[in-house]
Amino acid sequence: MSLLPVEEALRRVLEGVEPLPAEDVSLREATGRILAEPVKAMRDQPPFDASSMDGYAVRAEDVQQVPVELRVIAEAPAGHAARVSVGPGEAVRIYTGSPVPEGADAIVIQEHTERIGDIVRVLKPAVKGRFIRERGMDYRAGEILLAPGQKLGARQINLAASLNAPVLRVRRKPKVAILACGDELVLPGEEPRDDQIIASNSFGLAAFVEQHGGIPVDLGLQPDDVDAIAAAIEKGREADVLITIGGASVGDYDFIGDAFERLGIARDFWKVAQRPGKPLMFARRDHQRILGLPGNPVSALVCAFIYLRPLMAKLLGTAMTPRTIRAQLATDLPENDERQDYLRVRLQTDEKTGETLALPFSRQDSAMLKALAQADGLLIRPPFAPALPAGSPVSVLLIDF
Repeated sequence: MSLLPVEEALRRVLEGVEPLPAEDVSLREATGRILAEPVKAMRDQPPFDASSMDGYAVRAEDVQQVPVELRVIAEAPAGHAARVSVGPGEAVRIYTGSPVPEGADAIVIQEHTERIGDIVRVLKPAVKGRFIRERGMDYRAGEILLAPGQKLGARQINLAASLNAPVLRVRRKPKVAILACGDELVLPGEEPRDDQIIASNSFGLAAFVEQHGGIPVDLGLQPDDVDAIAAAIEKGREADVLITIGGASVGDYDFIGDAFERLGIARDFWKVAQRPGKPLMFARRDHQRILGLPGNPVSALVCAFIYLRPLMAKLLGTAMTPRTIRAQLATDLPENDERQDYLRVRLQTDEKTGETLALPFSRQDSAMLKALAQADGLLIRPPFAPALPAGSPVSVLLIDF
C-alpha cells in the first residue's frame, strides 16, 4: 500500500461523522461542554431602566443651576422599586441596580450631594440619561445569545445564568476507548525488566481525550496475544471511538491486524505520508471509528492532535480550529522527503526585530517525549519541501495539549 497523503487520511477519518445526541445538564455541570441548541433571552436585560450608581434620581432640568435643593420623596434600594413619580423639585434616593422611578431622567451621584433630613442639596449639574442603564441595554428578549457548537466557559455560563436558564442542552461527551498492547510494556509504578519500558501513551491519550471534551475508557494494557487483544477490542465495542496503541506493524508481529481480521474489522488504511506517525491505521465498525496509533509516544500524541481532535470535535458538533501562526525559521532546514513533516519547535521573540522565531529541536526522534513536552508548536513542512535557510517564513501549528 502506498503512503496516503495527510489530507486524504483526515478526510476518510471524518467522512460521514455526525454529532452525538444531546443531553440536558445543569449550569453547575456545564463547564467545558459543547452547546447543542441555541439559548435565547426570555426578557430584556436589564428588564427596566436601572441606576448604575448610588445617588439620587432626579429630573435633569431641575439640576442645571446648582447648588439647588430638592425634596426626597422616597428611597429605592436594589430589589425595591420606588412606586412614585418624580415631579418638579423632587428626588428619590436610589442605589446601584434599582429601577429608575417614573419622571426621573438622570442620576446625581451621592458624592455630588449633601443630605439634610428630607432635603438633598445638589452641588453639580446632572446630564439627562447619565448613569442610567436603559432597558435592554445588554440584550433584548428573543435574541439568540449562545449558539450551538460553543464551548461553555465561565463567561458563557454566567450569561446563561443571567438568562434564567438553569439547564442547558449540550452534546453528549464522546466515549473514547483506549487499548495499549505490547510485551515490552509495564504500567507506571511496576518494576520493568531490563528489556521493558514504561507504558505512558494510554495516560497521555486519556488526558488528551478529557482535555478535548471526551470520556476516556481504559481497556487496559494487553500482552502481545491475539486472543487478549480481540477480547479487549470487543469490550470497547460501545465506545464512539476506539484507540489502539502499537502492535500494528503489518508484519510478523501485527497482533492488532490479526485481531481485527478475527473480528471481521476491515482496515481502511494503515500508512500515511507523515512524520511522525507513518504507521497510522484507520477502520470502522458500525458507528465506531477506530484509530490505530503508532507505539512511539510522540507519534501517538501528534496523530491524536491531527486526527483524533477533529474527529472528537465533529462528534461534539463544534468547529475544530487549531491555531496556526507565521514565524521566521531560526536555523537552516534540509529539503524534505515524500512525507509531511511535523517538527517540534520552540518559539522565541527576536529582541531586535520583535519577530517570532521558530527554533526546531536538533533531534526529532519520535520516542523523545521531553522535546514534545517543551515544544510550543509543530512546524509543518509539506512533502518534498525544498531546503530552507534561516529567516524563511514558516507555518507553526500551536500545541494546546
